[in-house]
Amino acid sequence: MIRLNLALLLAVIASALYLVHTQYASRQLYTELDRATAEARRLETEHQRLQVEKRAQATPLRVEQLARARLQMRTATPAITQYVVDPLPAQPASEARR
Repeated sequence: MIRLNLALLLAVIASALYLVHTQYASRQLYTELDRATAEARRLETEHQRLQVEKRAQATPLRVEQLARARLQMRTATPAITQYVVDPLPAQPASEARR
């Protein structure tokens, strides 16, 4: 009878220790999930901010300002346009195949 009681007591203690360990692991996983969710929200917010910044950087006015400032580009006008003429006359397609 004492052996049975002792065996049952050990089974109850082992079961209780396993339950405590399982609850601790569950809480750790929940905390890790919460951290990952917060990180995902932070990354999504950062992504949206970068998308807005990208759209702001690509406005036509900004592109034109950068082209003028950094590349010394200017608007094409007939006064500054140079036309290039091919010195060789164009050959008909039938002669070019030969």
